[in-house]
Amino acid sequence: MKISIVTATYNSGSTLRETLESVLAQNYADYEHIIVDGVSKDATLEIIHQYEHRYGGRLRYISEPDNGIYDAMNKGIEMAEGDVIGILNSDDFFSDKTVLGRIAVGIRDVDIIYGNLDFVDAKNTDKVVRQWIGSQYYSKAFFKGWHPAHPTFYARRECFEKFGKFDITFDVSADFELMFRFIERFMSSNKYIPYTLVKMRVGGVSTGSISKIIKGNKNVLKAFRKNGFKAPWFYTIRRLTTKAIGLIKSKLRIY
Repeated sequence: MKISIVTATYNSGSTLRETLESVLAQNYADYEHIIVDGVSKDATLEIIHQYEHRYGGRLRYISEPDNGIYDAMNKGIEMAEGDVIGILNSDDFFSDKTVLGRIAVGIRDVDIIYGNLDFVDAKNTDKVVRQWIGSQYYSKAFFKGWHPAHPTFYARRECFEKFGKFDITFDVSADFELMFRFIERFMSSNKYIPYTLVKMRVGGVSTGSISKIIKGNKNVLKAFRKNGFKAPWFYTIRRLTTKAIGLIKSKLRIY
């Protein structure tokens, strides 16, 4: 079972090496790594060139203008040749060498798989700021605030072909909308792996500031509406409070 890993980059030179090293360290060999670069102006492309020979033909990349990170991810999905597709952001990295093997085994009898996520200090990635401990989906779980940690989300190619890719009208939280669409709306079979799959630096696109969290909340409501549902009245309050507390703790370095 071939796994396609898609990474979107733009001026990612300060973090990309750790991402690439985590892929190369995997003890599961049937994968391809697709990098979609948005014409970086730093050392990103130079780093990709330096690592290319170590992949033994399993790395493909392009560098061209895009319409944002979700457009870049969609380009990568279109390039993907694997049976299973997932996103590994350019400032994230796999937790250890067993991750792809665990995904390959876990997804054999389902369409989607996801697991746990560690948020790590941006300057010291050995320091875990907080953990996202997931759980198995149950009917209407999204309406109660549940959703997978998106960096751990891997789906069969058929899901993207049937249900579509990222909606680029979302400037943030398009990952939430895609997961909602695949699991809650179209009821794709899925499985939770009780294992930390990815480490994510704090301060991402949707969680780096209060304003971004608020914008993300608005887009989550948009995701419900787009798919023909209405979010419960308490949903945004719970989500906003949880994310704001996490942001404050990371800013104050309360670990």
